[in-house]
Amino acid sequence: MQFADIPGLPETKENLINAVKHNHLAHALLFHGPEGSANLTMALALCTYLYCEKPGDTDSCGTCSSCQRMSRLVVPDLNFAFPTITKAKEDDKDDDEKVDVLTSWRKFAIEQPYGNVHDYIYFNTFEKKQLNISKGAARKIIQALSLMSFEGGYKIMMIWAPEFLHPSAANALLKILEEPQPKTLFILVTSQADQLLTTILSRTQKVTIRGFSDEEVKSHLINKGLADESSADQIAMLADGNLREAYRLVDQVEDLQVKKIREWFLSCYKADFKNIFALADDFHKSDKEAQKSLVLTGLNVLREILLKNAGLDQLLRTHDEDRAFVNNISGKVLKEEHVGKLYEEFNMAHYHLERNGNAKFILTDLSMNVAKLMAKIS
Repeated sequence: MQFADIPGLPETKENLINAVKHNHLAHALLFHGPEGSANLTMALALCTYLYCEKPGDTDSCGTCSSCQRMSRLVVPDLNFAFPTITKAKEDDKDDDEKVDVLTSWRKFAIEQPYGNVHDYIYFNTFEKKQLNISKGAARKIIQALSLMSFEGGYKIMMIWAPEFLHPSAANALLKILEEPQPKTLFILVTSQADQLLTTILSRTQKVTIRGFSDEEVKSHLINKGLADESSADQIAMLADGNLREAYRLVDQVEDLQVKKIREWFLSCYKADFKNIFALADDFHKSDKEAQKSLVLTGLNVLREILLKNAGLDQLLRTHDEDRAFVNNISGKVLKEEHVGKLYEEFNMAHYHLERNGNAKFILTDLSMNVAKLMAKIS
């Protein structure tokens, strides 16, 4: 992974490269960004730059042996820690299994660099199993970092999803995190920094990774040949800075999520309960990610309506039929105070979906609340 592989974010790339050039790189970095951001890819690109034999002014060379090995994540001085299945009793002798887990994680990081913990769970078929980074894993981190560097450069320990650190594991790492050996670098990568112990947070320098702009997502999809300009426009709007969501939507542009929201709003407005129940059935049959995506699309549409009501047309991201829908429903049907109430309802629905609530009940309840609100308006 090189900086050039990451769309946009020039300010973050420049800051990291300057820190390396001027020897201002902290020994413990926390790469924190929202879901679907470049928190992992930016961390990996930094590692590639640090190990590169011929680094340039703006990126690693991409051709030397170290860059080639980094493309496969097999540099001997780069160590990884990540959540694994909790076991009743750790078996330190099960080396083959540990190698398989590491190989699997490397494959996941290469194939789904913008994926989240749920993607990692499905990738490894860990469903319904408890994951954490155990105290035993913390001991192995300390052991790995106590050894001399194989190639004389940085010895890096990257901890992905450190929010899964067991409290005893986190406490075991505090001393080495604060006072590591020379040329040792800790890199923690998370989208849930608020779930980390304050003792961990206080020992790291935070590298905030913003979400991608619509233009960065759009350009990336077009340059990669994943979508044409029209499709990329729609995907960028729906993804809302989340490249993971953008990739997921690439093969589903024809689903026209905003069109589904339009039809659903119309059914609620007309109190067409037969169609509402049919929509709830279809919603229940779709996978969890598709369910969450539809609710998030609804939130994006509500955002557009709020902007339209506020007269901020220059900030609108919808186009063509979707823009016409926003124009028609804003002000005439949904005023600012109504949109605020709906925003709360949609957020609550998303919250319950995240916690594996019954999708049919969730959408039916949301539909009833929307229909009730629209009935009062009309």
